[in-house]
Amino acid sequence: MNKPEKIRCDACPVMCYIAEGKAGACDRYANEAGKIVRCDPLVILDKRIEKGDAVKPFLAAEWDGDRASGKDVVVSAIGAGTTYPDYKPAPFIISREIDGVDFVTVVTEAIFSYCGVKVKIDTDRHLGHEAATVRSEGEAIGHVMTSEYGSQMLSLGGVDHLTGGSKPEGRKTCDALLRLCNREAVELSIDGGSTVVVQAGEAPIVDGQSEERMRVGCGSATIGMFASQWQGLVDEVVVVDDHITGVVSEHQAGKVIDWPDTGIRIKGRRSTPGRYFKVAEPGLGWGGTNIDDPLTILDKWRPEKGARPGLSLLMVSTTGEHAAYYVLNAELEPEAKPMPQALQPSVDLIAQNCEPALCTVLFMGGAGGSLRSGVTKNPINLTRSVQENRTRVTIGGASTYRWPGGGITVMVDVTEVPENAFGYVPTPALVAPLEFTVSRADYALLGGHDEAVRELEDVIEKGGEYGSAAEVRSSLK
Repeated sequence: MNKPEKIRCDACPVMCYIAEGKAGACDRYANEAGKIVRCDPLVILDKRIEKGDAVKPFLAAEWDGDRASGKDVVVSAIGAGTTYPDYKPAPFIISREIDGVDFVTVVTEAIFSYCGVKVKIDTDRHLGHEAATVRSEGEAIGHVMTSEYGSQMLSLGGVDHLTGGSKPEGRKTCDALLRLCNREAVELSIDGGSTVVVQAGEAPIVDGQSEERMRVGCGSATIGMFASQWQGLVDEVVVVDDHITGVVSEHQAGKVIDWPDTGIRIKGRRSTPGRYFKVAEPGLGWGGTNIDDPLTILDKWRPEKGARPGLSLLMVSTTGEHAAYYVLNAELEPEAKPMPQALQPSVDLIAQNCEPALCTVLFMGGAGGSLRSGVTKNPINLTRSVQENRTRVTIGGASTYRWPGGGITVMVDVTEVPENAFGYVPTPALVAPLEFTVSRADYALLGGHDEAVRELEDVIEKGGEYGSAAEVRSSLK
């Protein structure tokens, strides 16, 4: 008996030869009885399914023939297959009625070489200096971006890491991006900085320590919020922060409520009254600095400016997780004392006003290439329609943010996309489910593949090129 011949898959540039019963290198396509099939089913998002309901298989044999509502049911590109090599119409071009208007949704699993993720890590701890290299399993996959209010930011991936470096760099970059987009935990190391475990929607783990909260604000903002609640309970308050350390007696908030001078002196660069930069180096200690003892940022107190024995001092971080109470002795040196019961609620209030620390992962990709040919015979028409907001772009049914300017560059929060929606091809590149929705009238003006448009009921009943199996998932959060 002759051994069955392998058949060639044309779903990506790798063009695997696949034996019967086996899958290709991407694990997305397989040879079933001499035909290339998509291993995962087409995903249909049903907004009508209540939270907690199980995902229901939606096979052709089980469909009851009822007309599906285009408003409630959305065919995503998850499991749809690809247009590659892009000269042909997209796997599914679906007509459905929404609020009395005929719309067309074009779905395809797009191959992205130009893609990456932007990662927001809620922590005031120092992860690494701006532009420091970020690594996964030893390979460079991105860099540290400018930090934002209460968060550290990373930019990972991109074509230079996927294809512009060594083969191991490309593979590790693709693997890290895939796992991050599919909401898995990924350990990253930052040159000259920390190791952090990132997982979308979960708390970051910095050097083995799970973060609980992001800061309430910088030291100056904290004083602005809580100065009046400290008045009458303590003589001086210093909010330690890597960026802007605040001193209540000097701060404008303190002056407005007639807070008396205390003669305190802070080591650091004074900005405006009560606001100090660079009181210490960045790190994992108090307020994102490298200090464990907050007294190291204090200079000699000035009796001519109000310093006196018995003066009380509260030092606190911007998350409230560090706090200490001191009283000046006869030599005007602060001595640690137990936190007064009346003062503790103000420290707790800072913690209560901090939001939970989470990791946010935004997939970002450029969809301005040849995949547009799967939508229209004249690709620039699609680009212009998207830019004019006549065509809506979604990823796995989730809303995207489109960057202004040329091309079609979009971002999506991966937690808004159904689980395990992203794939890869070993070129290496990511595969993301991409949908374009436009009115039927505008689709005709685009020069779209009108001959390939199918009704939603027909898609649900018969499936498509890569098999008929489909799966209904709730899109409710």
